[in-house]
Amino acid sequence: MIRRGRIVIVDFAATDPSARVRPALIIQNDRDNGRLNKTIVVQITSVLKRINEPTNLLVDQRHPDWSVSGLRLPSLITCSNVASIRQIHVVHLLGALTPATMTQIDQCLKDALGIL
Repeated sequence: MIRRGRIVIVDFAATDPSARVRPALIIQNDRDNGRLNKTIVVQITSVLKRINEPTNLLVDQRHPDWSVSGLRLPSLITCSNVASIRQIHVVHLLGALTPATMTQIDQCLKDALGIL
């Protein structure tokens, strides 16, 4: 279940009482996902006001991965909002992104982290 490219629902309130349950994308490599009890995710939001930022990727009805993403609303994968979470806080699996889309995510992460 905990694999890179999967979209999951995470209970962020477990680490921040003011946070809530929300979707996230697992970005950590599968080797570490299998051997560690934590994983690295980026949050997903349906607030689209930062749609044109290079650190975000829009997944909506026009995106090729829409039907496999499990998302119900057009959403931004916000690669500037990275979190390390305990795997036990993953509530359930929504869907996944294809390798082609994960390549786009990699570019958004590079922009977010300032990696050339």
